[in-house]
Amino acid sequence: MGADGSLIFDTKIDTSGFSAGAGKLGSIAQTAIGTLSGLILKDGVDALVGFGQAALDSVASLEQNVGGVETLFKNSADAVIANANRAFQTAGMSANQYMSTVTSFAASLIQSLGNDTEQATRYADMAITDMSDNANKMGTSMELIQNAYQGFAKQNYTMLDNLKLGYGGTKSEMERLLKTASEIKAAQGEYTEYSIDSYADIVEAIHVVQEEMGITGTTALEAATTIEGSMNSAKAAWDNFLSGSGSAEEFAESFA
Repeated sequence: MGADGSLIFDTKIDTSGFSAGAGKLGSIAQTAIGTLSGLILKDGVDALVGFGQAALDSVASLEQNVGGVETLFKNSADAVIANANRAFQTAGMSANQYMSTVTSFAASLIQSLGNDTEQATRYADMAITDMSDNANKMGTSMELIQNAYQGFAKQNYTMLDNLKLGYGGTKSEMERLLKTASEIKAAQGEYTEYSIDSYADIVEAIHVVQEEMGITGTTALEAATTIEGSMNSAKAAWDNFLSGSGSAEEFAESFA
């Protein structure tokens, strides 16, 4: 695997053996200390088995997602993984969620950037953070926003209105958004023409419009200042801890 070692996991745990061993412990305990104590211990053992299975599931997903990232981003895969590891703070996502989302549109993004995977890494991180910010600020489900971005990658603009930015779900409305983004940049002294034929341009134009509307940065802000935002961050950090892509310290800090 081409990662730099920051992701440490072991997929050789045998769940059947683990469950069987845990069951034997419960049986021995029941005989030794009585039914009541045995029931208490059994509940603890069952919880431990459930914890182990959750960790294995998370690790399995991580292994698959890392493989997809390495295939698509090649030498830039480590940078994508690094962004994924900190996404519990920036996007309220676990590393697994982040990488799964990235791989859903990465091919179109990389192609639109002339196969520049380093630049694509930055655009992908911007896109995912923008998705999360939009969901937090506008109240749309993350799934609908992800579907919209995946549609844009296929030149399907029918779900543009999912973003609630004031644009309908048509090609002409996407072109209007791109024009608005160009006008915003021009007012800032930067002259950029965004093309509907470039997925990277669409991603950047949405970012420009959301930044102008005050949507950018809301996920990170909520993670630091609101209960719901803190819980979303903690949930993502917990999945990272289970998979081995995050530490116990990061999980604890997500509550700070």
